[in-house]
Amino acid sequence: MENVNLSVKVAGVSFKNPIIAASGTFGFGDEYNELYNVGCLGGISSKGLTLHGKDGNEGIRVWETASGMMNSVGLQNPGVEHFIQEGIAQMRRFGNVLIANMGGHSMDDYITGASMLSNADIDMLELNISCPNVKSGGMAFGIKAEVAREVVKEVRKVCAKPLMVKLSPNAENIVDMALACEEAGADALSLVNTFQAMAIDIHKRKPVFNNVYAGLSGAAIKPIALRMVHSVCKNVKVPVVGMGGIYTAEDVLEFIMAGAQAVQIGTVNFNNPLAGRIILDDLVRLCVKEGIADINEIRGVCL
Repeated sequence: MENVNLSVKVAGVSFKNPIIAASGTFGFGDEYNELYNVGCLGGISSKGLTLHGKDGNEGIRVWETASGMMNSVGLQNPGVEHFIQEGIAQMRRFGNVLIANMGGHSMDDYITGASMLSNADIDMLELNISCPNVKSGGMAFGIKAEVAREVVKEVRKVCAKPLMVKLSPNAENIVDMALACEEAGADALSLVNTFQAMAIDIHKRKPVFNNVYAGLSGAAIKPIALRMVHSVCKNVKVPVVGMGGIYTAEDVLEFIMAGAQAVQIGTVNFNNPLAGRIILDDLVRLCVKEGIADINEIRGVCL
């Protein structure tokens, strides 16, 4: 690519470039592959999986906000077993790094699902700890560092694949959370997931979403996400994959300069389904313009 080296490594896994399609925004890749060759991306993180298939939330699921969007999809997915039987082969056709994103609503869900995926043909497991713990009052596993540490520790015991833990920005302390996950055995960290937010329909005089609160993503969260990635990169030794409001090649370089090994792009895929290819092409041109021969050269220059 015009003498620019974009290849990166995350937890021993080689990516042809640092652009990864974020979970929950790209399905399993098929729909986007009808528009462009998604094999050009460094990797794809699958639709968020749960042990058993889910229909997702009822009512409005997506709501546009200024410079972003809110979603309350509710992890609609076919379940881990169906993904192993059909989804993996589907994603393998693209030829990039296959990341299985998995959440759970109990410790048993996490352990069983991770064990099944560990024996499957995936390259990396991305553990979503933003799910509510239904057996402990509904608080997300990713809020308190000690709870997250226990989940990662137990999953690590059954996971033979590189383990990346996806952190919630709603954690009590994002750096403490990152350190707890690292100590418990995470090979890498990805952050940030969506921010808890709310919208009200003033005409109906009630919340827009049935669950009242929803996840905020998009360009509006980028400065906060960038700060959190920078803070975590200053304090952990494991590689970090940054995300949160990345819309341009310039955004990609900002996250890498803040210390990220790679990035995930999410909401921008809804704004422009061709975004992955466009950002990748622009990144090559931007690196040439800025005299960057190897993207790894500029990693963490702002730490």
